[in-house]
Amino acid sequence: MLIRKNEVEALSGDIRRIIDGADIDVRDNREGAWSVLKNDVHTLANLRAEQAAALQRERDLMKDMLADVSHQLITPLTSMTLMADLLDSAPQDRRTEFTANIRSGLVRMEWLVSSLLKMAKLDAGAVEFSLENVQSQTLIERGIEPLQVLLDLRGQSVEILGEAEFTCDVRWTAEALSNVVKNASEHSPQGSVVRIESGSNPLCSWISVTDSGLGMSTSDIARVFTRFEGSRSDTGYGIGLPLALAIMRGQVGDIDVDGGNGTGATITLKFYSR
Repeated sequence: MLIRKNEVEALSGDIRRIIDGADIDVRDNREGAWSVLKNDVHTLANLRAEQAAALQRERDLMKDMLADVSHQLITPLTSMTLMADLLDSAPQDRRTEFTANIRSGLVRMEWLVSSLLKMAKLDAGAVEFSLENVQSQTLIERGIEPLQVLLDLRGQSVEILGEAEFTCDVRWTAEALSNVVKNASEHSPQGSVVRIESGSNPLCSWISVTDSGLGMSTSDIARVFTRFEGSRSDTGYGIGLPLALAIMRGQVGDIDVDGGNGTGATITLKFYSR
């Protein structure tokens, strides 16, 4: 097959322009090895463009996430710095108040940083889930254990109904459940009940957590799993439920939300049959 020098030079020039970012279609509809080569160059150029676009999307996502994280950290840091500056000159009762507020802020920041690190590991695919069979009672006890102080302070109780067996990573799933129960506690009034129910059907096993609040609107449900945006609480960061969803999907599970129509929202963790 004879290939003219000017055709090679033209293709070479097009390739250089593609490398520089130009959108050029080098394909032709003729038969032969030369046309196959040109079509392969076009395919390679498209793959390169798609990879560049994906990389830019990742950069934009990282930029937005860093901006959100900075905002979430700077606000309590500024408040704590101000209170620390006032400690020396403040009367004793105010010192006690400032110290308690600083400790509370540090606890919330520690939780945020820990959750973000866990989220980053899940996003990077760096978590290997260790699956085992576990009874719902054991999983629920693991999930609510870190929340006992919060529940006691709010005078809330947990009602546990039903029983089921799950195949999951117990530690990570308890983390997901803990975040869902924490969300339910924060949106339930003082002295109320958070209901946790377990069950199974031919499709999946599940744990549902129902709060005693006013339920969720359609707009709340639409953004409840959006990081830094889904919190309906003034003290929330909007990271707990997205983290729970990432944990469940990492185990080929999912989370459903029922707004409750003003009678309390229900969030259900689903473990599909394997």
